[in-house]
Amino acid sequence: MELTADRITKQYRNKIAVDRMSFTLTEGVTGLLGANGAGKTTLMRLLCGILIPTSGAVTFDGMDVDTEEYRDALGYLPQEFGYYPEFSGRDFLLYLSAVKGLPKTEARRKTEELIELVGLKEAARKKVRTYSGGMKQRLGIAQALLNDPRVLIMDEPTAGLDPQERIRFRELIAGLGRDRIVLLSTHIVSDLEHIADRLMIMKEGKLIWHDRWDAQKEDLEKFYISTIKGEQAC
Repeated sequence: MELTADRITKQYRNKIAVDRMSFTLTEGVTGLLGANGAGKTTLMRLLCGILIPTSGAVTFDGMDVDTEEYRDALGYLPQEFGYYPEFSGRDFLLYLSAVKGLPKTEARRKTEELIELVGLKEAARKKVRTYSGGMKQRLGIAQALLNDPRVLIMDEPTAGLDPQERIRFRELIAGLGRDRIVLLSTHIVSDLEHIADRLMIMKEGKLIWHDRWDAQKEDLEKFYISTIKGEQAC
């Protein structure tokens, strides 16, 4: 599997949010780092086919990302995800299963499987409005996995979580990356310390680093800061 960006640019009037970025993602967890305003969210929306690039192209195994076939292969957790507060967690997932076109029997099976996976079994009957921030994020991951995606893209999924929830989240993501392409955007460097196979670092719309990461060789936070300051070539 390959998700490929070929010289993609996204420009809004006088601002270039993504500037001629080229890369290929394969199975495993890729961490996307960058300060607020670096262009991470715009890039992820381009990769999801939500935004159309000003120039360049994004393809998945040769197909364009604006096709129904790609959308069927995609799971997406945006930074701001809309929940239905009066639904229970289980009913929320069943509803989204119907929206995504899953047959009823498959929807029930997948919903129960994902409730177990993300650790919401005890809260499945409770209304989403009673959930903590971490529980809502776990529910967000579950909805992104309903269609068993081959590509999973998550934008700042650990923002606002307490340390224990972030540890639980990292363990979950590490498991998901074994057989799919996972792209995880964050500005919290420690979230990627032990789970990222590769790193992408953005600054002012440009990709300044894209390579494998060996956590045994270097402190990631120091490496990230030095890279941002020095703008090492990717």
